[in-house]
Amino acid sequence: MSKYRFFRRHPGEGTPMILAIVLVLLMLFCTVAEFSRVWIIAQGVKEAAQQAVISTINDNYDDVYHDVYGQLASTLGLENTGSGYQKISNGNVEYTISGLSAELSNNALSSGQSKGYTAAVEIRLEVPVRFLGNLLPAAEMMLHTEAKYVPVF
Repeated sequence: MSKYRFFRRHPGEGTPMILAIVLVLLMLFCTVAEFSRVWIIAQGVKEAAQQAVISTINDNYDDVYHDVYGQLASTLGLENTGSGYQKISNGNVEYTISGLSAELSNNALSSGQSKGYTAAVEIRLEVPVRFLGNLLPAAEMMLHTEAKYVPVF
């Protein structure tokens, strides 16, 4: 009788451990994928907000007052919900933007002593978070962007 008899391996003993490792790796992958999705949406909205602010600044120097929300809505294809704007994709809300705060300052642009026309904008972004098929509380963040128009003449 061998003294190592109790350590003999039987076929299929490692299967539960392998399944547990695969499930943990799958959950880790889902977490990273969801974080990446939220990050990509936030970066896209921030870039679109920057573009909307730049467009608004460039038009406002000539007294053409556009709304930053209007610029964002046309750039991103958003729908007005009354309390903000939503991006709808395949019947699901992809994200919601609301709480626009814009601070515009005109540093004597018409007097010829201008140092520029500036705008600082903050927007609240909500992105629904899903994990393993369940809808979790939305990720909320404030996006801040600034733009400055300096006349060349």
